[in-house]
Amino acid sequence: MSLPLFPDAPAQMLSPHIPDEACERLARDAWPRLHTELNEQGCAMLPALLTTDECDQLSALYPQDAPFRSRVVMQRHGFGQGEYKYFSYPLPPLIQALRTALYPCLVPLAHQWNERMGLDVRYPPHHAAFIERCHAAGQQRPTPLLLSYQAGDHNCLHQDLYGDHVFPIQVAVLLSAPGRDFTGGEFVMTEQRPRLQSRVEVVPLQQGDAVAFAVHHRPVQGSRGSYRVQSRHGVSRVRSGHRHTLGIIFHDAT
Repeated sequence: MSLPLFPDAPAQMLSPHIPDEACERLARDAWPRLHTELNEQGCAMLPALLTTDECDQLSALYPQDAPFRSRVVMQRHGFGQGEYKYFSYPLPPLIQALRTALYPCLVPLAHQWNERMGLDVRYPPHHAAFIERCHAAGQQRPTPLLLSYQAGDHNCLHQDLYGDHVFPIQVAVLLSAPGRDFTGGEFVMTEQRPRLQSRVEVVPLQQGDAVAFAVHHRPVQGSRGSYRVQSRHGVSRVRSGHRHTLGIIFHDAT
C-alpha cells in the first residue's frame, strides 16, 4: 500500500516496501556476499534494490522544493559540475525505509572494520538510536540527497563526513537508465594505500541498482596485520542526457 510523501502533496506517492520485501531478501540471501565484497574491494553492488517506478518517482521529486532543505551547485564550491539537493525531515517514506532497513545489515561489518583499525567506536543496532547520537552532538540536518547531472557534469572525488559522528559505509542508488537516459557518468571509487599508487574501481550500475561503499577509510589485510586505506568516490563525466542518483548517508550533518 502506498503512502503519501507529504501531507500537503497527496498526489505524490511512494511505497515504503523495503523493510518487508527487498531488505529481508537481501539479509537472507545476499549479505554474506556483500560483506565479503566490501571487505575485499571497499564496495559491493545491491542489484535491483528499487523498481523502475520507484526510481522514476524519486527522480520526479527533484524539481520540487517541499521535500528538500537545501540545494548545492557543485561548481560554486569546486565539487565538480552538476547539483544536488538534501532532503529535509520528515524524509519521504521510501527513503526513510531504506535508511532504517539497510543500516542494521551494515552494523556488524562496521564493527569489524573499527576493531581491525583499532578504533573504539561502536554503533547502536538500530538507526534511530544512531541518529539520536548524532543529534545530541549537534549533527541534526538530514543527509540523504538527490543528485542531478546533465551532459558535461561530473562529481569530483570526495568523502561525505559532515561531523564527528560518521557511519563508515554509505549507499548510492542509480535512478536513471544508462544508455536510455544518459551515457557516461560511471560511479568511481579510489583507494589510497600507504606507499602505493591509488587503486580505482568503476561500478557498472543499472537503473535501480545500488552500491554500498566505504565513506572514508577501511581496513585491508597486509603481511603484518590490517592497515588503513583512504577511500574517495565520485562520478565520471556525463557525456549525454540526464542522470539522477539517490544518496543514502546514515549519519546526519552539523
